[in-house]
Amino acid sequence: MSGEADAIVRAVIEKAKTGDMTAAKIILDRVAPIRKGAPLEVDLPAVATTEGITAALAALVAEMSAGTVTPEEAQTVASVIEAQRKAIETSELELRLRAIEERLK
Repeated sequence: MSGEADAIVRAVIEKAKTGDMTAAKIILDRVAPIRKGAPLEVDLPAVATTEGITAALAALVAEMSAGTVTPEEAQTVASVIEAQRKAIETSELELRLRAIEERLK
């Protein structure tokens, strides 16, 4: 099967080289896929602390309320902020746990 797959890929590449646009699309869709989504510029406070996360979420809600950001875009950005919150929380818990372990030694 893998030998046949190589032959098929080579055949599609050759077809694309001769101007077969369907073959070219097949190749380009895998080599350089169309980007999903678009860059979004939102001016948010730094999210390096829990206070920053709260401020960033408030700013995001304000942007959405003003119509600058769609609810779907806001949800996507909020999920990234949530991932940062979890990372901060994990880091803070690790530091606290280490401090407790040091005290118990």
